Amino acid sequence: MVSPPHEAMHRIFQHDPGLFSRVSQYLGVDFPTPVSATALPTDLTEANPVERRLDTLLRFETAEDGPFLLAIEAQGRPDRDKPASWAYYCGYLWTKYHLPTALLVVCQDPRTARWAQQAVSCGPPQLPTLTLQPMVAGPDNMPVITDPEEAGADLVLASLAAITHAADESVGAILKALSSALGKVPEDIAGPLIDFTAQGMGNRPARYIWRKLVAADTSFYTSYLAEEIRDEGRAEGEAKGLAKSLLLILEQRGIDVPDDARQRITECHDMEVQGTWLTRALTASSLEEVFDGDADNR
Repeated sequence: MVSPPHEAMHRIFQHDPGLFSRVSQYLGVDFPTPVSATALPTDLTEANPVERRLDTLLRFETAEDGPFLLAIEAQGRPDRDKPASWAYYCGYLWTKYHLPTALLVVCQDPRTARWAQQAVSCGPPQLPTLTLQPMVAGPDNMPVITDPEEAGADLVLASLAAITHAADESVGAILKALSSALGKVPEDIAGPLIDFTAQGMGNRPARYIWRKLVAADTSFYTSYLAEEIRDEGRAEGEAKGLAKSLLLILEQRGIDVPDDARQRITECHDMEVQGTWLTRALTASSLEEVFDGDADNR
């Protein structure tokens, strides 16, 4: 199953194809800034029923070295079958487009990055025939950007850097710098990068750090994450309103509400359960009758 971090790690290059030439300097490779870049179809399926798909495929035009292809793969963990698939991708693309083909693997943990960096040959040791040597962008070689001004100088690179460092202890400072920088640019620029960064955090604790930073100024952002936070805020407000109404009804009907029951009511955010309690409170003669029979009590 494709995860949000997986999608963020390669789709960010579709969002800004020129990002690759800026990332390459951290990988020890000097690629010229492209004159133009085009996203190509990622379906590498042949006439046989075996389906093969890349994550992202870009064609670059350079003034000095001419065109080349860049295949980008997001990799979450070591997979012994992947090198053979990557070799197939590169061979197929070379055959189809007759262009030099480079492979970039983006990772979020050092172990996977070290595994992906290993050269793999398809032949015996004395006859390697074809050797696969991916470039790898991961937490070991991507920059740690904690200065808002540095983040603002290249927002897309800063977002990718945050994604590759999602599991690092420094991610809080990285995200804070990125959020500060994004707050100074128009919504149409900030929105996609907010979403890429949110996807890249996955279910790690860093996701909640990012949500808090975005929530601090949700009036500025129109991304799906900001909308999600606003929806949650509205739902939380409605839940608090139902809890207050329930407590008021119980008070008016003379039903005592101990502290533990009051806490149970105020901390419940399931409006369906709250609605059931509210309906029962209109006729119940005790607190037990209000709670009795609901799924939470069982």
